[in-house]
Amino acid sequence: MKILVAGVGNVFLGDDGFGVAVADRLAGDPPAGARVEDFGIRGVHLAYELMNGYDVLVLVDAVARGEVPGTVSVIEPDLAAIDPSPGMDAHGMNPDSVLTCCRGLGVPLGRVLVVGCEPADCSYRWGLTEQVAESVPAAVITVRNLVASVAQEA
Repeated sequence: MKILVAGVGNVFLGDDGFGVAVADRLAGDPPAGARVEDFGIRGVHLAYELMNGYDVLVLVDAVARGEVPGTVSVIEPDLAAIDPSPGMDAHGMNPDSVLTCCRGLGVPLGRVLVVGCEPADCSYRWGLTEQVAESVPAAVITVRNLVASVAQEA
């Protein structure tokens, strides 16, 4: 089973760098059976990487869901509901755009799981807020558990 853990986000926008921080923490000791990569704001590169055919994508990102800042959630998007017709904008390749692009290009997407963290501040600033920084270890554990779980299902 091929599993990709992709950290995404913009480190210059405060808590938007959450996925990058988690990927950085996992890079030194990746979960068994998974490739970990910090894609940052390189959504096009993530879309191209997915063309290599992964069974599972674990996407790690800041996700505003109206929760308390620092709340870590696991979301499984409905890939069948993604409209593959919108055009691609290489300058605005957020995770939704990446998945849309992949569907539009016919890239086979296996299972996609999003490990998201509720941000507190995504304004132009360097570094995570205290609440979000404190959630990074919990997100690392969540990613490890997800990878182990999907690997067992195979």
